[in-house]
Amino acid sequence: MLPDRDTAEGVAEEAMERFSLEEEPRIVRDALAGEDDAEDAQWLVVIDDPYLELAPEVLDELAGEYDGWREVD
Repeated sequence: MLPDRDTAEGVAEEAMERFSLEEEPRIVRDALAGEDDAEDAQWLVVIDDPYLELAPEVLDELAGEYDGWREVD
């Protein structure tokens, strides 16, 4: 979860490089419940990891470097 789209794009690029991902992460806008204003949105960087190869700690670290946090689906 990240505060803005630019930051989410930066995290997606960093994840591609750092983790040698085969697929580019998806960037998704997550509006807060009941809010329509773009200012009231957070951004998700969705990394598909079907084989659970990425340790949660490294994903937490990456998100934290950009003032974000990791959410589990």
